[in-house]
Amino acid sequence: MTLRVAIVGLGGIGSNHGRCYAQHPGAEVVAVCDIIPERSDKAAATFGCQGFYSVAALLNSGLEFDAASVTTAGVENGGDHYQPTMQLLRAGYPVLGEKPISNSLSEAEEMVALAKRQNLRYGINLNHRFTPAAELAKEWVDAGRLGEIHMIDMTMWINNPNETSPHFHMRALHPHSLDVMGYFAGADVVKAQAFFKKGAGRKTWSNAQVNLLYANGVIGHLRGSYDGNFGATSLGGGSYGLETLDVFGADGRIFLRDACEELIFYPRFQGSLERHETVGGMKHFGETFYSRISRWIEQNLEDAAPDAIDASGADALRVQRVIEAAIESWRTGEVISL
Repeated sequence: MTLRVAIVGLGGIGSNHGRCYAQHPGAEVVAVCDIIPERSDKAAATFGCQGFYSVAALLNSGLEFDAASVTTAGVENGGDHYQPTMQLLRAGYPVLGEKPISNSLSEAEEMVALAKRQNLRYGINLNHRFTPAAELAKEWVDAGRLGEIHMIDMTMWINNPNETSPHFHMRALHPHSLDVMGYFAGADVVKAQAFFKKGAGRKTWSNAQVNLLYANGVIGHLRGSYDGNFGATSLGGGSYGLETLDVFGADGRIFLRDACEELIFYPRFQGSLERHETVGGMKHFGETFYSRISRWIEQNLEDAAPDAIDASGADALRVQRVIEAAIESWRTGEVISL
């Protein structure tokens, strides 16, 4: 069985989705759509499929497909997701969207609610947790190897000079960070407190520290920056590129570097340090896109229940609520309850 896919939005991310679908033996790109005709035409030639210039034209064409990727961009990388997602969901198609689910909380809520009413699978490309190393670490947590989880600490930093809006950094980057943190915390955030700082010459709040309290009592801390890749080489000699994650428990600690490249277990009382590199053969972060999209393909081919989708629209909505709470905390100087 093959999943026939349409892709809406053929910038760099949409083209990446297309390459992942094309590489997967269980998927086929049968349509592409972009409001910029040249992009649609080029992608149609690349993937050997039909091209369209609007979602309406795609839906009215009679072309058969099973699911769609919505990889539009817009303000804060999420401003253009709403209209095509709603069109496709109303027409009865499962959708894999890009992060952030939306830069508008009300629009995100509408998309998730519509997918639920339509009983459709709706996922978001929160790809940072779709790695063999993260899965192994989650197995350790679920098996109780760390004991009771006390704290989760995450750092994510990239060099992004974009100045499109005051809160572009939080809304565009940290859906990933907060999704990974929630994946390991195993509960929703109930309180958020944030501090932001502008980098030199910046108009946008490009640095953030966010404190979180989860419903199960786990304490979370997020550091993020759009002002560069700090610490290309650590004092200990290791190289650090995109992100680090620490999960602290009563009986041990997990350290995960760059989503997939290094996983370490530190016992608290007894036993030896356990180090894994390139778990499952995954060597670098770029491979996470194929890993996440593969899971989306598999869940559709398996006819998974909509509420069983990994990194679902509902998951992304919960993350977006935390982001908006962090922004509100900085604006008001208060700890915000969710």
